Formats: sequence, structure tokens, C-alpha cells
Amino acid sequence: MPSTVTTRRTRGAMPRHLRVLAAADREGLPAVSGPLPDTASSHAFGAAAYEDVPEDLAKSGYTEGEYIISGMANVYDWPQPGPAVVRTPRAPYTTRMLVRRPADPKKFSGRVVVEMLNPSSLFDLNIGWAHMHRQLVRNGDAWVGVTVKPTSMQALKNFDPQRYKDLSLANPLPLSDPRNCGKVAADSSRTTENGLAWDIYTQVGLLMHSTSATNPLSYDGRTTVRRVYGFGYSQTGGYLYNWINGVRPLAEKANGGRPIYDGYLIAGAGGSFVGMVPINQCAAVPPAGAPRYQLKNVGVPVIHAMTQSDYLTGIDSRRPDSDAPEDRYRHYEMAGTGHSSPDHPYYSARPADVAKAGREVPRMNCNEGPRSRFPSYIFLDAMLRNLEQWTENGVAPPHAAPVTVENGEPVLDEHGNVTGGLRSPYLDVPTSTWYGNSTPDSCDIAGHEVPFSRAELAKLYPSHGAYVAAVSANTRRLVAGRTITPEDGRALMREAAASDVP
Repeated sequence: MPSTVTTRRTRGAMPRHLRVLAAADREGLPAVSGPLPDTASSHAFGAAAYEDVPEDLAKSGYTEGEYIISGMANVYDWPQPGPAVVRTPRAPYTTRMLVRRPADPKKFSGRVVVEMLNPSSLFDLNIGWAHMHRQLVRNGDAWVGVTVKPTSMQALKNFDPQRYKDLSLANPLPLSDPRNCGKVAADSSRTTENGLAWDIYTQVGLLMHSTSATNPLSYDGRTTVRRVYGFGYSQTGGYLYNWINGVRPLAEKANGGRPIYDGYLIAGAGGSFVGMVPINQCAAVPPAGAPRYQLKNVGVPVIHAMTQSDYLTGIDSRRPDSDAPEDRYRHYEMAGTGHSSPDHPYYSARPADVAKAGREVPRMNCNEGPRSRFPSYIFLDAMLRNLEQWTENGVAPPHAAPVTVENGEPVLDEHGNVTGGLRSPYLDVPTSTWYGNSTPDSCDIAGHEVPFSRAELAKLYPSHGAYVAAVSANTRRLVAGRTITPEDGRALMREAAASDVP
């Protein structure tokens, strides 16, 4: 930290924690404390060992820490295309972030993926980690998840009032101020402010890039971060649209023109499907079809993907791919996938902790059966690897046609599966029909599968060997085309070999 931060109190001097915050603020960084201790009576919400499917990170050579970060954030308005404008300057905030990184600095790739933890269930979901932890660990990448929405913060406080007592996303405007609107969304409150998320995300990106001793990715006081990538999914994918188009230009200008994030992976959000969120809790979203719903000329690579649950609603997010230096862009549609994957709750806080946080445990079964088990991660793993290769080595990702749509409806094959989009043996060598939408309403974006009968399987595959050979040939083509990673491809072939098809 700068020499202005001291450890001795003098009469009338600013308290140490405020001096630390002031010094960090001058550098554009948040003040950081932690990691918070984990004890028999207190642990981080969403910690790996306390997920619905517990993980032993040490076995993977990883460590986890929870940190408290504090800073000053503007609240923005966005009345017209172009950069946002400051509505309320420099509101104090305190939030938390989970950090997972290799224990051995020699195994750290120098890359970090930062995501705003998804608040759609009114508590933090570790969606980026849920989908991509296999690839992150294989690569030696770090992962950072940040709480950015007051409703999720309230869940933290319900869960452990003492651990999270200092957290605050307070509205800087008093209730008597006319700008503190009288009506907010059902998941919001007039005493808090959703619009603090943007500068928090900026400051975390700057912190990850920094050589500050408070950077949680420092090893023995030395930081070796080379690239910082932004990830958003569903609601937080919409957050990234806001940040990239509205706040990023301001943040990069303040950063001397340098990017805050070196590339972006956005999934399950776009166009009329969460393609934008209110810039502050009193604001409306831009009208449908507005230019702000498209990402263009971001300056760093962007990979954007939709699932089978949401691509039709968000079809206006489609735009041509580009390899232009200032507009590197890929659009994908992941055929067969459900938006609300079982992995989201599996790799987030366990049901007992969700209930303790005062929130409803996500539904795992729909009227049609369990949530779709389609492994979306096979596509997202490859996208992350391709994003890194594009950014760091100039190797452009493959192109892929979108799902085939005619007259507003998908074109289906003889098995009822969609045609076009990113492919996999689940659709090219099928044993089920895969749906992106289910019932009731809470399952609308969960999806489900309808397995083929034994008789149908026997018609398609004369023997188990024939099925395995077909899966293997299909998978090898996809791996060669970089749609699937070699590691995930081997796992798909092992799964086929272990199956009882036909």
C-alpha cells in the first residue's frame, strides 16, 4: 500500500480502516480485508466445501478465501446511447468476494475469471464456477465471484449476521429525496441501491490487475496476473451488457485508455432475454431493439452464447461474427442445452444454507421430470479456452451457424431435436429428445429430456459398439473443430462406452 497508509493512531487522526479505504480509493482500488476465517460455526456462503455437491479444492491443488472489499461507487443514469452519466457520485459500499486459486504459484496460469454472482434466486449462485470449474482447474486459472445485488447481500446477512455485518449497498439518497423513487422492483428496496454494481465490477477488475499487496491473487506479496476475463450468465449477463456499453467507456478513459477486462464470455443473456437491466433501480431498461442491446467495437474479444431455452426470446441478440481488431466477436447458440442447469444449484450453497439465508431452495424437478441434465459445460469450457487463445495468441475461435429457425419456430430433425447451433453427440448421435423449456413457470427455462425407447435405440444402433463408434467419431470431429475441448471429448467417449445403449 502507499506510504500514506500508517499503522499508528494520532490524536484526531482518521481511523485506520478509513485511511486504508482513502488510500485505496486514490488508486481506484477497493480496500480489501481477509480472508475471513472459516470455523466450526461460520463459513462462507457458497464455499466449495458447503456446496450442494461439496468440493475438496485441496485435492485439485486449489485454495479458497472470502474477502471483504470496500470502496466508493457512483450511481449512474443512462438516458441515451453512449456512455452512462453519473446520477449520484461516490456512494460508499462494502461487499464480499470469493476467490479460488491454485495453491502453488507455479501452477497459476496468470488468468482470472471475474463474475458478478448471479442473484436471480435472491441469493448468490456461483454459475461461472459451476459451469467451468473443470476447465479452470485444468488451466490453473483463478476464479473470483463478487456479491453485487442488495437482495443477495440480505441473504448473506440472514445466513450469518455476524460474519456479514459490515456489508452494505446502501442507497446514498435519503427516502425524502425525490430521486429515491417511491416504487422499486419486488426484489429491491428504497434503502439500498442496485446501481452500485457497475463501479464495484470496475474496481475488482482493477484490483485483479494491480500489483497491490492487497490483491488476493498475490503470492508472497508478488502478483503474476496476466489476463482478467469477465463472465456473466443470465441476469449478470445483462449486467455485463450494461457495464460494457454504458460504464466501460468511462472506466477505461479513467484507466488511461487501458482495458479493465481483457475479454468477455456472456451466456444466457441477450436481446429481449435479459439483454439489459436497469442502470439504477429507479431507471427503466432501454426500449427493445435499441442499439445498446448489441455489443460492437468493444476493443477486446467477446464470446456470446444463448441456450436452447432462451435463444428464441433473445433472437434479436444475433449479430454477425467479426475478426476486426476492435470488434472481435463470436455468437453461439448451444443446441440441446437448458438455461437453468442442475449445475447451478449443485455448485452453489447447499440447501440447508439457502434455507438459513431465508431463501427458497431452487426446484430441481419440473412437471416433465428432472431439470435437463444436458452438460452445457462442454461448450462453455471450449469457449473459455478459445477466448483465452484469441486474446493471448490471436487464434480466432471457430464459427457456428445459429439454431435453424423458420417462421419464428425451430426446424427440428426426425428425433424432435433442433438443427443448427453448436453440436454435440447428444444431438448428432442421440438417445433422447432435448427440450429447452418446461412447466410450470419456474421451470420455463430449465428444460428436460425425453429418452428414446429401447426399441427406438435398437433401430438406431445395431450394437453397443456401433453406438460408441458413432459417438467417438462425432466427438473427434468436434474436438478437431475446437467446439469441445480434448478433455471433455474424452469424457464424452468414456460416458458412451460405460452406457448400456442400445
